[in-house]
Amino acid sequence: MDHILMVLSVSLWSSGLWAEDTNNHNEPVRLVGGSSRCAGTLEVKQSGQWKPVYDNEWTLKHAAPFCRELDCGSAVSTRWRKESSDRPIWTMNSDCFYSRSRLGYCLTADSSSYILEITCSDSVRLVNGTSLCSGRLEVMSNQSNQSTQSWSSVCDADFDQQDAEVVCRELGCGAPSVLQGALYGDVEASMWTKEFQCGGTESALLDCRSSGSERNTCSPGKAVGLTCSEPVRLVGGSSRCSGTLEVKQGEWRQLYDFYWTLKDAADFCRELECGSAVSVGRRKVSSDRLVWTMTHVCVRLGSALRDCVSPESSPYIVEVTCSDPLVQPV
Repeated sequence: MDHILMVLSVSLWSSGLWAEDTNNHNEPVRLVGGSSRCAGTLEVKQSGQWKPVYDNEWTLKHAAPFCRELDCGSAVSTRWRKESSDRPIWTMNSDCFYSRSRLGYCLTADSSSYILEITCSDSVRLVNGTSLCSGRLEVMSNQSNQSTQSWSSVCDADFDQQDAEVVCRELGCGAPSVLQGALYGDVEASMWTKEFQCGGTESALLDCRSSGSERNTCSPGKAVGLTCSEPVRLVGGSSRCSGTLEVKQGEWRQLYDFYWTLKDAADFCRELECGSAVSVGRRKVSSDRLVWTMTHVCVRLGSALRDCVSPESSPYIVEVTCSDPLVQPV
């Protein structure tokens, strides 16, 4: 497949994550070599040089503003790829990122055989939510003509549970848990004009059939608000509330974090409706394997676990035991 190159000179100040300096110089960014315009190797141009970016603590929270500024919807997955030899790259300082510094201040020239690849959603996104798996649903219209592309909200009268299942799957999240109009604010922007008619198994919302008739109005407060469950699970234990902790971001992987505590596990147990955290353990497996590690500053800022993990290689994994949920009498 032909490499797809998308270049956009972006102001990351507008995304609210990096401050703009007094000279008003902003770094162009692009995604190169992916299967769509919204996936591929992340490159930044600074001092006249395009170079890939690598950071061993890269998370979906890092990727989100790039996806947004490239008009590509939500961040779906990140991964690093090892090449045969070192090449010039930019390394990014994660602490600098979270301090809201201008992007250029957070980059250092280096060389590495590792490069970063990110995948963003092409045509759907959730905005104003508490995580990348929640928010007001917006759909990209006029995809065939980039100059007239725009994001439109969806009226909840034209959207049901099967449609929600497709959106959550497309965004790499878990099953839909809450579907409620105006849950994440309402807007006066354009509305999607046709009803979605998904079967629930489609891989993308725009693959679904839609009604032939068009809707001209949508009542105030009726834009779709959607919350998908976080894709986390416990496997291999004596019950669904105990076992090895796994997180899905593109693919299911076990999680390891040396500083994982009962307090960290408590939110996770609550997400699984498994009561409170009882114990946390670390187990060494036979050899290194690809795992997720947690970026603690990201979690402390209130982000979801899936949004705060980064790829790593380790022989250790985390095991969690939660209290089983209380059984309610019939």
